Amino acid sequence: MFPSTITDFWLTPSPTSRLLYEDGAFSVTADTALDEDERLTILTTTDGRTRVLLTPAVAETMHLDDGRRVDETGFRQRLEKAGIRLHGADNLFYFTDAARETLLGEPDGPSIRPLTEDDRPAFDVFEKAASEQDRDDAQVEPDHWAVYGAFEDGRPVCVASMYPWDDAPPADLGVLTLPPYRGRGHARRLVRAISRHALARGYQPQYRCQLDNHASVAAAGSAGLTRFGTWDVVSPDSAA
Repeated sequence: MFPSTITDFWLTPSPTSRLLYEDGAFSVTADTALDEDERLTILTTTDGRTRVLLTPAVAETMHLDDGRRVDETGFRQRLEKAGIRLHGADNLFYFTDAARETLLGEPDGPSIRPLTEDDRPAFDVFEKAASEQDRDDAQVEPDHWAVYGAFEDGRPVCVASMYPWDDAPPADLGVLTLPPYRGRGHARRLVRAISRHALARGYQPQYRCQLDNHASVAAAGSAGLTRFGTWDVVSPDSAA
């Protein structure tokens, strides 16, 4: 259902990984190539399977390399005992193969276009009109790899930006609509337009949002994205 580049990215073990434990629904894998800020991640896919990926050092801290069996409940108990805090899970959304074909056959709306450096003053005005919470949730930045805007009366009222994950297939996107202009379909059209931009360049659009951000979850569905699962990562201020 999802593109093979996405399922391979998330589900195929890397050459530097070593499986520590696996049952039908839960697995723990150590990988020496993980970056420090992703030294422990937890992926739970919509089929109910949970996959933990961590560095050998974290596995040792949690005593996961002792050969004893551990289920998800026991794993989370060890997390707490080791003082390891998680950032808080995000939903992961992607276009399915069928949805991607429909998306690519659509034109961009007449009110939508990429932003350029000439639009920077207008973007600054747009950004100041948004709340701090909305800006933090959306993570829309004018210096990202791709930035698109939806305009009314010559002014951007909804902006989406996107950046690729290093050399990986996903291109992470965020979208921010000013409150007076919500409910008019701007976010839906803008997400689809910037996603076409990514697909044309060999990337897979990735939409992330916190589990309790119900408006963002609804926006993902409206744009034609399908939930792949949830992803959590160790908190940046976690000592372990």
